[in-house]
Amino acid sequence: MVEKIDTNRLQLHEVVPADLVTIHKLLSIPKVDQYNTLGIPTNIEVTQVYLEEWIDNRRLKNEFVFAIKKMNENELLGLISLKIGNPKYRIGMIWYKLFPDFWFRGYATEATKAILEFGFEKIGLHRIEAGCAVDNIGSVKVLEKTGMVREGLKRKVLPLKSGWSDTYEYAILETEWNT
Repeated sequence: MVEKIDTNRLQLHEVVPADLVTIHKLLSIPKVDQYNTLGIPTNIEVTQVYLEEWIDNRRLKNEFVFAIKKMNENELLGLISLKIGNPKYRIGMIWYKLFPDFWFRGYATEATKAILEFGFEKIGLHRIEAGCAVDNIGSVKVLEKTGMVREGLKRKVLPLKSGWSDTYEYAILETEWNT
């Protein structure tokens, strides 16, 4: 069964094969890839491998990758993921990518809040983490608006096209989410 999440303005559904072409377009935008290590896929077959892996991970319940769409519209705004770590520790990690036309409109913040709720209330996680390049001011703002706490700095850990980048490490605990 494909998981779906509704927010005020958005509908999130786990990615399906029909999302392939739009996901490939998203992953192929250099601006979207600027602060990410996935890299731009060389062709749609590479994107299909990513998509198949995400769908397999959903079956294994160790990652949930959602397509982000506006409520009652079919246009894909981006992707957001919750990757589950070792079940003993009940920790998840989020990442997201949006088409640049949808940046600075609150969509990433709204989708992230929905994924945090999903992780804590449906999956039963204890802690959810995220990291972002220190120069990725948009992601810094999203993570902080959703209540995540900056816990530290990792030095020169992210291999970007522009060179090694430091990352800010963020997390939120289930006890902080419920308050």
